[in-house]
Amino acid sequence: MKVWLERLEGAQAPNASERSEDMPGGSSIWARATGSMTRVFATLLLVLAAPGIVGATMASQATSTVDANFVRLAALVGEWRNAERPESSLRIRFALTAGGTTLQESWLVGDRLHSLSIYHRDGDKLILTHYCPQGNQPTLVQQDNAALLAFTFRSATDLDAAQESYLHDLSFDLSNPDRPVRRETYRSADGDEASVLVLERN
Repeated sequence: MKVWLERLEGAQAPNASERSEDMPGGSSIWARATGSMTRVFATLLLVLAAPGIVGATMASQATSTVDANFVRLAALVGEWRNAERPESSLRIRFALTAGGTTLQESWLVGDRLHSLSIYHRDGDKLILTHYCPQGNQPTLVQQDNAALLAFTFRSATDLDAAQESYLHDLSFDLSNPDRPVRRETYRSADGDEASVLVLERN
């Protein structure tokens, strides 16, 4: 790019004598030459800039998607109960915290806090960390799924996989905002155990 710039800056228009009638068409030749160089330089700039433009557009789209997914998840803010067993003392409470950048999911049995999950952005994905009463803390990352907000296992801290079960998959079906469906799968040495919870506001 520097070479092209130097050529354009170094190019001099012909003097008056060079534009005289002793040089038929001299003026138009100069115009065509400089015009051609300008077009080539402009094309080069577009080619060099294209990857940056495309990358910025993709990053913007990814940011918009993760923000939209967080907003979908934040629609759960409030207190919920098991729609199929409303008499149960289980309550699930969602609340925004950390300036609205993090969603906290708290499971309560009566007045006792049972477990906790924290959802937030990590680049162009949502992640969650589940704080289990067994003492392990699995982290799940959002999967590409237009219909569901689905998460799958990425890593865990303080996990004894030979002795403990741990949250491996979790999804929310929010197609009915009054009856969201929460599905989860726990994994252990004995295999997987899946469960489904249909929620209604308390």
